[in-house]
Amino acid sequence: QVQLVESGGGSVQAGGSLRLSCVASGYSSSTNYMGWFRQPPGKEREGVATIGIGGGRSYYADSVKGRFTISRDSAKNTVYLLMNSLKPEDTAMYYCAAGSVGWWDYFDRNSYRYWGQGTQVTVSS
Repeated sequence: QVQLVESGGGSVQAGGSLRLSCVASGYSSSTNYMGWFRQPPGKEREGVATIGIGGGRSYYADSVKGRFTISRDSAKNTVYLLMNSLKPEDTAMYYCAAGSVGWWDYFDRNSYRYWGQGTQVTVSS
């Protein structure tokens, strides 16, 4: 069983930055990726960024490439999402997730078994 706790959300003006953190506890031998998803108001949850636990390879949604950076600190069991040049359309509840992810779809929500409670990010224009 894996527990995930996010922090770091808040309100920021467009162009600003935030760093989200996700601390993982527990263990699952099948978990190979940890990632961030977001759900804007009235929309479906979408993948933002994900990183391999073993090799550390990362993948990003096109909408955040060049602005967001996912990283991990294995010693602290923590994954971070550094968000720069934030836009109003980045406003959403951000969720940390972990699971056994296949190469065919790194943002398949069904592959992520464990989820955090979410942290709100609000970007004003």
